[in-house]
Amino acid sequence: MVIRIAAVGDVHLDEDVVGRFRPALERLPERADVLLLAGDLTRHGTEREARCVATEFGGLGVPVVAVLGNHDYHCDEVPQVLRVLRDAGITVLEGDSVVLECSGGRLGIAGAKGFGGGFAGRCASDFGEPEMKAFIRTTSGIADRLGAALREMDCDVRVALTHYAPVPDTLAGEPLEIYPFLGSYLLGQAIDSAPTGLAVHGHAHAGTERGTTPGGVRVRNVAHPVIKQAYSVFHLGEQSMSSQVSARTGSGT
Repeated sequence: MVIRIAAVGDVHLDEDVVGRFRPALERLPERADVLLLAGDLTRHGTEREARCVATEFGGLGVPVVAVLGNHDYHCDEVPQVLRVLRDAGITVLEGDSVVLECSGGRLGIAGAKGFGGGFAGRCASDFGEPEMKAFIRTTSGIADRLGAALREMDCDVRVALTHYAPVPDTLAGEPLEIYPFLGSYLLGQAIDSAPTGLAVHGHAHAGTERGTTPGGVRVRNVAHPVIKQAYSVFHLGEQSMSSQVSARTGSGT
């Protein structure tokens, strides 16, 4: 049995973008069992922009599960953004999980925004000034919650959903200098702590689509500027994963 997972991130919706994705989304139930939104749903994190997200991604005929991104925090209206999204039927995760009954089995999704810090050999550490310790401890705490959420799910297939990248592979194309602000190896460790079938993230607009955690979990950067389509669809089963291309759309950034 196969579970079909559609995913996109970094759609950065505002009033001028509403309707751009919807034509492809209308056929989503024919192609996928669930849609994952990998953060940066809005441009500046306002309640008004969240209403645009609700209009675009609400009522699709399949469950929609999201995490927020750094843009969604910018205007300090996170409670309002969350309320609008949840009122539209969109499940928003932050260090927790949801299990969905799909025709191909029980799909468990654990999600968290994530945070930065860098990757093995080129990363910040929990040492020195209080500001540096606070930075890394933020990422560490998020990663701990993500790992626990993945391990505790009772499901057939596990998927990790983040905004920040868990591996450097999918950042290829971005300037090396900003890697520490695009993700952290701690997220990859969390994903590897459970038998995870797929990890999807966004954030890296100039990055690369495919990567792998040290433990062998397949990672996909689904930022809209990378996949250049309304969503990508991944087929997950017990033994293998394949991906297929969805209908194309204009730029959402």
